[in-house]
Amino acid sequence: MTVLALAAPVLAGCSSINEKVGAGMGDLMPQWAGGLPAGAPPRPGTVEYDRFMQERERQRQLPAAERDKETQSSTNAQATVSGR
Repeated sequence: MTVLALAAPVLAGCSSINEKVGAGMGDLMPQWAGGLPAGAPPRPGTVEYDRFMQERERQRQLPAAERDKETQSSTNAQATVSGR
């Protein structure tokens, strides 16, 4: 009974630490090990997320024809860079 009484707070402490560490570890782990996939949007509450949302809103307000041209040019630029 004493062992169970001592084990309960230890296990409860591990779960609260794991909740905080788990969110950060997913960002640092490679995709093959279960981390975030390439091209995943940034986490909410960061500066990168604010920039991402502003760019997304800017693209949303563009007419469809311009949006398609911009998407094709960025895809071609990425293919050129990755082809080196």
